[in-house]
Amino acid sequence: MVSMSTATDAELAVRAARAGAEVVRDMYGTSLSRVEKSGGDFATAADLAAEKAVLDVLRTARPEDAVTGEESGHSGAVGAERRWLVDPLCGTLNYAVQNMLVAVNVALRVGSGVTAAASADPFGGEVFWTDGTHARVHKDGSDEELSPSPGSRLVDVNLDPPFPNAPDFRAVHLLAAPGFAERFRPRVVSTTLAVAWVAAGRRAAYVTDGDLRDSVHFAAGIALCEAAGCVVTDLHGRPPYTGAGGLIAAADRQTHEALLDMVRSQAPAAR
Repeated sequence: MVSMSTATDAELAVRAARAGAEVVRDMYGTSLSRVEKSGGDFATAADLAAEKAVLDVLRTARPEDAVTGEESGHSGAVGAERRWLVDPLCGTLNYAVQNMLVAVNVALRVGSGVTAAASADPFGGEVFWTDGTHARVHKDGSDEELSPSPGSRLVDVNLDPPFPNAPDFRAVHLLAAPGFAERFRPRVVSTTLAVAWVAAGRRAAYVTDGDLRDSVHFAAGIALCEAAGCVVTDLHGRPPYTGAGGLIAAADRQTHEALLDMVRSQAPAAR
């Protein structure tokens, strides 16, 4: 087995995500204390323990790298060239009510781009990962190339706040857009595991509002989709991370254009 110090960044991302996923799985169904955050959000003891497990892996192997954790915040130099973005339990509310739709996200940003990432499904036993070039899923000891497909017609729409593009765009209104029900079937899973599913061909697309710059929630999923060949932009068709423009990640160009047209019918002018 390759030691952590000599592991590639992608291998390290997978190990870190798996370490967090093991904690999430082990603590599932137990009585969990909560830490209240702003806007009605909260973290559980599992969020905190999973983040510690992820950070232990990263800091052991890459002690000089900076880290941004959802629960622990920023560490390392502010302008660090290498920064890990860690979301130890995406789908905390799901998890707190014993819903297994959650993910552990780990991504490495080098300069302005994400060069390695992993998104682990603690209960499905899968880790979706990328080295910035290839996108694969690891399960049962082997890796399989991810292959996006619009065939399912399933589109996940994130309805959670904040909504920086409101009132021009509200994700909930997309579900009532003319043509949406004719072409797609909506899903709301409240975890960015669904972004990885777009890369894997299990979802046709994913749509959310929000400011995704330095997002611990979305960095891994976006990197997976881009490496898999998906079409990934903000809500106005611009590159992701360019502002508070949200996200459209689609399996193919036709799906992306259809969703972009529906979004533009709400917010015709880019901000």
